[in-house]
Amino acid sequence: MNLQIINPITYPDWNELLLSNQDYSFFHSSHWASVLTESYKYNPLYFSLIDGKKLSCLIPLMEIKSFVTGQRGVSLPFTDYCRPICNGDINFHDAFNGLVEYGKKTGWKYIEIRDAGDFFKELPISSFYYGHNLNLLQDEQENYSKFKSSTKRNIRKAIKEGVEIKVCNTLDSVKEFYGLNCITRKMHGLPPQPYFFFRKIFDHIISKNLGIVVLASYKGKTIAGAVYFHFGEKAIYKYGASEWRFQQLRANNLVMWSAIQWYCQNGYKSLSFGRTDHDHKGLMQFKNGWGAEEKIIKYYRYDIKKKAFINGGSHVSGFHNKVFNKMPIPLLKVVGSLFYKHMG
Repeated sequence: MNLQIINPITYPDWNELLLSNQDYSFFHSSHWASVLTESYKYNPLYFSLIDGKKLSCLIPLMEIKSFVTGQRGVSLPFTDYCRPICNGDINFHDAFNGLVEYGKKTGWKYIEIRDAGDFFKELPISSFYYGHNLNLLQDEQENYSKFKSSTKRNIRKAIKEGVEIKVCNTLDSVKEFYGLNCITRKMHGLPPQPYFFFRKIFDHIISKNLGIVVLASYKGKTIAGAVYFHFGEKAIYKYGASEWRFQQLRANNLVMWSAIQWYCQNGYKSLSFGRTDHDHKGLMQFKNGWGAEEKIIKYYRYDIKKKAFINGGSHVSGFHNKVFNKMPIPLLKVVGSLFYKHMG
């Protein structure tokens, strides 16, 4: 198969070309590629087949070169899902073999595909997550009627308690969210993503009207927030954060409901809730309360030397989470700025 290797950041009208295929997602866009490339210096290699003015096949990769974790191709780093685009008349396995040959020549350890749909039936998965997708109806109340009673109750509670919402697209709102994100990551025993990563999100996404920041405040203090991206007719909930000590106010529920309202009012057709670890019961319960369709997101890892798909290892919490949980936030920020580039 005569695949082109394209850099979507420099390819003319890439995003318009992407929208020519109904299987597009925000993560296939040049906006996300710009964030990843400028934040972590990854090399974008988007294996593509273009038929006239239509995109027939796309497997986007970022080449990661790390002296810590090795050299590899990932589709795509820090991405919840990135299902390949492949029209019915295209043989996906021929396309994937092209990636393998490229990886052999350049010395990659493995290739990782984050959500291959049905393209890799019966093959071993490296890990799996749950995804939730909500079909948005233009009638907000019709969406509301599909929520679980507990979700509706939590929304009403937040309103009654005086939680206030603002929908923003400013750098200040990104900074406010980043502060909450640092608190939340520490609580979970993880270093936060570096600030420069969120600055790139502002530069290439939020400031381009391709994303929003929804913040909840109580008595003048910001207590919860979320970052959403959108592209074409599809939106995704990407990051959420909150202060645990205000959990009883149920601000996270009002944040999500406000985002759903905003996307309904602005004509979007679907909202993805991103991925969820299968052992994160609380987050699963939260996402299952909105009437969204649940699916399994499968990750695949192909070891080039072994010529086989392999298990990627478990992602369970360990001793390192307890260590990070005890660290002060300024030190965690330093760890994050050094850590994430190698872990994509």
